[in-house]
Amino acid sequence: MKSPIAFLLILLQEMGEWCHTSTSRDAKTISARYEHEGLSFLTITLPAFGKDLQKALDQGYVDRSLFQGFSWTAGLPRFLGGFLDLVFDRCNGLLLDDPSIDAIRSLHQLTQVFGKIKLPCSDARERAAFEKYIECEQDVRRFDLELTKELESDFVRLGRILWADVFTAVDARVYNGEIVPKHGSGSTADGIRGNAKYRQFEWTSRLEEFFPSGEFLYPSWSYYHELQDLTILEPGAERPVKVITVPKTLKTPRLIAMEPTCMQYAQQAILEGLVEAIEANDTARSLISWSSQLPNQQLARQGSRDGSLATLDMSEASDRVSNRHVRLLLARHPHLMGAVDACRSRKADVRGYGVIPLAKFASMGSALCFPFEAIVFTTVIFIGIERALSRHLSSSDVKSLLGKVRVYGDDIIVPVEFVNSVVETLTAFGLKVNSGKSFWTGKFRESCGGDYYDGHDISVVRVRSEFPSRLTDAHEIQATVALRNHLWKAGFSKAVSWLDDGLSTVLKYYPFVGPESPALGRHSYDNLTVDRHCASLQRPLVKAHVVKSILPLNEVDGYPALMKWFLKRSDLPFATRDHLLRSGRPVSVDIKTRYVSSV
Repeated sequence: MKSPIAFLLILLQEMGEWCHTSTSRDAKTISARYEHEGLSFLTITLPAFGKDLQKALDQGYVDRSLFQGFSWTAGLPRFLGGFLDLVFDRCNGLLLDDPSIDAIRSLHQLTQVFGKIKLPCSDARERAAFEKYIECEQDVRRFDLELTKELESDFVRLGRILWADVFTAVDARVYNGEIVPKHGSGSTADGIRGNAKYRQFEWTSRLEEFFPSGEFLYPSWSYYHELQDLTILEPGAERPVKVITVPKTLKTPRLIAMEPTCMQYAQQAILEGLVEAIEANDTARSLISWSSQLPNQQLARQGSRDGSLATLDMSEASDRVSNRHVRLLLARHPHLMGAVDACRSRKADVRGYGVIPLAKFASMGSALCFPFEAIVFTTVIFIGIERALSRHLSSSDVKSLLGKVRVYGDDIIVPVEFVNSVVETLTAFGLKVNSGKSFWTGKFRESCGGDYYDGHDISVVRVRSEFPSRLTDAHEIQATVALRNHLWKAGFSKAVSWLDDGLSTVLKYYPFVGPESPALGRHSYDNLTVDRHCASLQRPLVKAHVVKSILPLNEVDGYPALMKWFLKRSDLPFATRDHLLRSGRPVSVDIKTRYVSSV
C-alpha cells in the first residue's frame, strides 16, 4: 500500500467536497511539511493543531497563542483556512453564530486521524517518560504531607457516605473467606505466563495473612506437601513491580507496571468482589464504571448540547492516587483494608533509577488501579461540590446528582456550576487536571473516545498502525481492514475506495461481508459475497482470509490443571480443547484462508 500521506490527501479531498471548499493549498502544505518533518508532522504537529482547535471552540475565539508554527492571514491560520472560515470569522477570530458542523468534524478528523497511531517512541522520549514517573512519585509524597486536616476529614466523611455499603459488603466477603482469586491475562514481573501461573513458587508473608497459600494455591489441603516448594518472601525481599513502556503515540509511550504473579492473583479476587458490590449498589453503579464507556459518552453529548455538564481529563491519573488516599477510605473496614494492603506492591523497578519505594497506590497494571482511582476521584469531586455549595452534602444530595457526576478511569463528568471548585479540590489532593483536554465553556465536549459539538457526534476514526505491504503483515492488515470498515460506517466513500484499492493488492481474497463475519473483508449490508452454503447450519459461506491468533505452548497438568478448573468462573466449557497445552496472550497473529460465514 501507499504511504500515509497519500491517505491523508484523499481524506482531505473528501472533506473538502463535504464542505464545498478548496483544499489544493492545504494539500501542498501537507506534502511539503511531511517531506520536511516526516511522520512527526502527522502524529505530533497535526494533533497539536487539532488540540488548539478544540481550545478555540471551547473559549469561543481564536487568539495568537494558538496554532503555533503556521502562517496566518488576518485572524486565522492559512492552513485549512477554507474549513476554518466556516467556523470562525477571519476578521476577528470569533466563533460564528452558526458554525458549520461538517467543517468542525472535518477539521477534527483531519488533524486527529494519525494522533494515536501505535509506534515506538525514541529513546529520549522513553527516558523522559521514566523521569516523569519519578517526578510524579515525588509529587505524591509532597501532597501527602501537605494534605490539610480539614480536607482529610471531608475525604473520610464523604467516603463513608458514598462507599460504606460497598466496602462493608466486600469486607464481609474477605472476613468470611468468600473471595476467590483469579489470574489475569497479562504479563507479570516474574515473567510467568498463561498456564504456568497455576504453579506458583513465590508467595509473600503479607499475603499469607489474608490469602493463605494452602487455600489459594492448591485444590485442597491434601496437596500440603507441595508447600515445601513454595518460597514465602518477607516484605524486604518481595519482588517489585517492573515498570515498562508500551507504544501509545509517537510523542510519548504508555508506562505500565507489571505486577508479580502472586500479587495480581490476589488483586483479582478483591476486584471481583468490588465489581459485584458496586453493581449491586444503585448509587455506586451510577457514579463509577470501568466496564462501559457509553454512559460517559452520553453525558458528554448532553453537555455539548445544553452546556450543563463539563468533561474533565486527568493527567497521570493512576500514578497520582496516593496509598494514603485509599487507606483513609478503608480505615473503618479493617479486613478489606488489610487484604488490599497485602496485595499492593510497595516497590517498583524503574529503568535508570533502580528499585524505589512507592507512595502511590498502584500504577496501571494492578488489577485494583482503576477501581480505586475512580473511587478516589469521585470522593474528591464531591468535596469540591460541597465547597461550591458551602455546606455538607447528605445522602439525598448525592442521589440528586446521579446522572450528573460520573467517572470512568481518567474521564470525569461534573456539572458546570461546580467545575472550578472541583478542579481546585482535585489539585489540592495532588491530582492533575489536563486543562488541554478538559472542556466546559463552549459547546465542545470529549469523554471516553467520544467527541461532540452542540449535540453532534464528531468522533474521529483513527489510524492505529502502519499500512501493510504484504500478506505477512498480519497485525497491520487487521488494523487497516478495521480502519476501512470504520470509515465505511462513518460515510467516507473516497477514503474507503482508496483503502480498498490498497488492500486488494495485499489480500488475494477480499470479499463483501456482513459486520458480524469473521472474514477480513469489506463490510456491507447488501450484495454480500457468497461462494457456497453450509449444509448443516444453512448459512452462506465465503472464501476469505481470517486472523488466527497463535497462543504460546504452555502445558500444565497435575494439581495446577485441577486448580485451573476450580478457578473457572463460567459453567461453559473452556474456549479451546487444547487449553492445557497452549495458553496466555497470543505471541503472534497469522493470516489463514478458509471458508467462513459471510454474515
